[in-house]
Amino acid sequence: MAAPEAWRARSCWFCEVAAATTMEATSREAAPAKSSASGPSAPPALFELCGRAVSAHMGVLESGVWALPGPILQSILPLLNIYYLERIEETALKKGLSTQAIWRRLWDELMKTRPSSLESVTCWRAKFMEAFFSHVLRGTIDVSSDRRLCDQRFSPLLHSSRHVRQLTICNMLQGATELVAEPNRRVLETLASSLHTLKFRHLLFSDVAAQQSLRQLLHQLIHHGAVNQVSLYSWPVPESALFILILTMSAGFWQPGPGGPPCRLCGEASRGRAPSRDEGSLLLGSRRPRRDAAERCAAALMASRRKSEAKQTARAVPPTRVTRRSTQENLTAGGTDPKRELHPPATSHEAPGTKRPPSAPATTSSASASSSTSSSKRAPASSAPQPKPLKRFKRAAGKKGTRTHQGSGAESEDLYDFVFIVAGEKEDGEEMEIGEVACGALDGSDPSCLGLPALEASQRFRSISTLELFTVPLSTEAALTLCHLLSSWVSLESLTLSYNGLGSNIFRLLDSLRALSAQAGCRLRALHLSDLFSPLPILELTRAIVRALPLLRVLSIRVDHPSQRDNPAVPGNAGPPSHIIGDEEIPENCLEQLEMGFPRGAQPAPLLCSVLKASGSLQQLSLDSTTFASPQDFGLVLQTLKEYNLALKRLSFHDMNLADCQSEVLFLLQNLTLQEITFSFCRLFEKRPAQFLPEMVAAMKGNSTLKGLRLPGNRLGNAGLLALADVFSEDSSSSLCQLDIRYM
Repeated sequence: MAAPEAWRARSCWFCEVAAATTMEATSREAAPAKSSASGPSAPPALFELCGRAVSAHMGVLESGVWALPGPILQSILPLLNIYYLERIEETALKKGLSTQAIWRRLWDELMKTRPSSLESVTCWRAKFMEAFFSHVLRGTIDVSSDRRLCDQRFSPLLHSSRHVRQLTICNMLQGATELVAEPNRRVLETLASSLHTLKFRHLLFSDVAAQQSLRQLLHQLIHHGAVNQVSLYSWPVPESALFILILTMSAGFWQPGPGGPPCRLCGEASRGRAPSRDEGSLLLGSRRPRRDAAERCAAALMASRRKSEAKQTARAVPPTRVTRRSTQENLTAGGTDPKRELHPPATSHEAPGTKRPPSAPATTSSASASSSTSSSKRAPASSAPQPKPLKRFKRAAGKKGTRTHQGSGAESEDLYDFVFIVAGEKEDGEEMEIGEVACGALDGSDPSCLGLPALEASQRFRSISTLELFTVPLSTEAALTLCHLLSSWVSLESLTLSYNGLGSNIFRLLDSLRALSAQAGCRLRALHLSDLFSPLPILELTRAIVRALPLLRVLSIRVDHPSQRDNPAVPGNAGPPSHIIGDEEIPENCLEQLEMGFPRGAQPAPLLCSVLKASGSLQQLSLDSTTFASPQDFGLVLQTLKEYNLALKRLSFHDMNLADCQSEVLFLLQNLTLQEITFSFCRLFEKRPAQFLPEMVAAMKGNSTLKGLRLPGNRLGNAGLLALADVFSEDSSSSLCQLDIRYM
C-alpha cells in the first residue's frame, strides 16, 4: 500500500501547484483572447498550465518533479528548458521514458538545419548540445531569444561542454580566446576530458594574441586532454606560422609563448616557462645525446616562433629578408665548426656584466655597420664579430666572409629564417629563396648540416593519433616540417593527405614514412593519399608506400591526372631517387584494405599484380577509373586475386569499361570466396546483353557465398531486370540478399 499512497501524495502535490497557479495563468491567457479579432481561442488545458508553472519554478521543485510518476513526468518533459531536460535524462530513463523525440523537435525548431542523409544520429540530445555549444561560443545564437534556452541558474557553455565530442574552429580562430579565459576555466577542463576531435575550417590570418590563445588551448586539449584527432579543411593560403604551430602541438611538442602564464597542469612552474638563452646554451652540452632531425626541426621552429612573437609584443618591426650568408654567419660565428650544435647568441637586452656559460661565444652589442661588413676573411673563434643588417637571401660571391652574429634588433620576422639553413656556402652569385635552401639542406643524409638545436629546449607530451589535411596546399617549408615530425611520430595511427599539392615533396614524405616505420612502437596503420598530380605513376607510388610501411592495414590512394613519367617521351623527365623505386620484389605486407583511384591512361597489370601478390591478407579491394591495355590484362589481375588473395571478401570496380570483359566478369562471379561485388558504371550490358545476361544469371545461381551484388549505372533495363529475377528462383543455390540495380 506504500507505493499507491506515495503516488497519490505526489499527484496531490502536483494538483496543489496547479491550483496555486491556475488563477494567474488563466487570467494571463484570457486577456489576449478577448482582444483577438478572430474570436477567443481555446484556453490551454489545466494540466498544461500546471506544467508551465512547474517548469518556471524548477529551481525549487526539481527534486519533487524527479519523483513524479512516469505518466505525469512524460507530459512535463516537453515543457522543460534544455538545462533541466538534460538533467532529468537519467531519471526519465529509469522510468522507461525517452527524450529523443523532444530533442529532435528542439533541433528542428532552434537549429533549423537538416542533418546529412549520410549521418546516422544515435543520440539527439548529444547532437543538440554539441551544436548549441558551438553556436554560443561563436555568438551565432541568442540564448535570451527563447525561454527554452535561457536560465540564469546555468552557464550555457559549461552545461553543454560535457557533450562536446567534436569542436570546429573557423576563420580568425573565433572561440579560442574565450575558451582560455579565466571565467571559462571549468569549461576548458570539461572539454579536455570530453573532446576527441578538433577541426579547423577556412582559417584566415590571425594575430599574435589569437595564436597565443590557440597555443594554450591546444596544450590543454591535446597534451593534457583526450583529443586524438586533428583535421584541417579548406585552407587555400595557409599561414605558415599558424600551420606549423598546429602541427608541432599535435605532434606533442610544447613551448609556452612569450609572456604567457605557466601551465598549472604541468606540475612545477619551471616546466611551464621557456628556458632562457643561458639555459638553452647549457642544454646543448657535448654530453647530451644527438637528437634526430625531426626533434631538432621542431625545437628550432618553436624557438623561432617564440623570438618572433616576443618582438611583435614589444614593438612592431617590418618583415625583412635574410641573406644566406648572413644567416650562416649567425649560425657559425667566430669560426665555429658548422657541424657543431648551435649556441644562442647574446642580445642587446642583456644587462652589463651578465656572466655567460663557457660554451656560449661572446659577441659585441654595438659596432658600426661599415666595420661589420668590411671583413673578408674568417675571424678566429676568440674574435668579437659585429652585428650585420639582414638582406635578401643570396649566395655569397668571391671569398667567404666573416661569419657574424645577428643583432636582436635586426632579426628577421620570417619564421623560417632560423630553421631551414645550410651551414655550407656555394660560390654562385644568383639569389635563392628560403624554400630552395631548405630543399637543398634536407636532400643530404646528414641532418646535422641544418645546425638545429636539440629538443631539450621544449617538452614532449602526448600527441594525437589521427591527422587529416584536406585541401591545404603545403609549401616546401610546411612539407619539410610535416615530414620531419612524421619521422618520429610513433603515436600516429591514421594519416590523411588530400589535395595538398605535394609534388616532388612526395619523395621526402616516403623517406619520413620509412623512418617512422623503423621506429619501435610505430602505430601507423591507415594512410589516405590523394592529389591532382604525382611525380610518380600511381602504381609505382603504391609499391613505394607498401615497401616503406609493411605494417600498413589500410591504404587509399588517388591521383587525378597522369604524371610526366607516364609519358617517357617528355624530354628532361628525371626519374625518382633510386631508393624509392626498385625492381626488387615487394616484401609481404599486412594490407587488409586497398583503394586506388587511377588517372586516365592504360595501367600496367604486372605492377598491380605485384602489389596484390604481396598482400596476402587483403580483404577489400576497390579500383576506380582503371584502364587496362586489353581484357587479358584484366583477366590476369582477376587470376592473381583468385590465387594469392584468398581472404578477399569485398571487390569493387567503379567507372571502368568492362563491355569487352564479359568472360572475365563471369569468371569473377564464379569465385566462391567473395561475399560482395560492385560493378558501378562499368558498361556491362552494352554488348551482347541477350547472350550475356543468361550466362551471368547462371553464374550467380551457382554461387552460394555471394551476399551482395551492386550494379548501379549499368543501364540494365526492364529486360535485364526480369532476367535477374531468375536468380531467386527455387532451383537457385544463391544466397544473395542485397541487389543494387539503380539506374542513377
